[in-house]
Amino acid sequence: MRFLSLLGAAAVTGSLLAAPAFAQTSRFDGTWSVEVVTEQGACDRAYRYQVIVENGRARYGGPEQFNVSGQVQPNGTVNASISRGQDRANVRGRLSGNSGSGTWSTSGGRACSGNWNAEKRG
Repeated sequence: MRFLSLLGAAAVTGSLLAAPAFAQTSRFDGTWSVEVVTEQGACDRAYRYQVIVENGRARYGGPEQFNVSGQVQPNGTVNASISRGQDRANVRGRLSGNSGSGTWSTSGGRACSGNWNAEKRG
């Protein structure tokens, strides 16, 4: 299921932050390699994709069209979602330095859940 391919993107998704918070959040800017693993449900087992974070906002580095929203808090906490059509995934976790991890679960048509790991590449 291509939808889950961008769950990792949501892991580092952020919205534009106010000036004081922006200075702290920009440390997460860069290129991230995100691995998404399904632990429960009938979704594809695993994906690895590139995510680009600029000014605290994330965008997927691939050709698919997804709606991504969420925020990376200055302390690295990730609360985000990603959707495509009626499928939606909620993502929770934390970024710290050059890595991050957390969990995800879908809502909508297909029930799946799992974990994600991210590594900053540049």
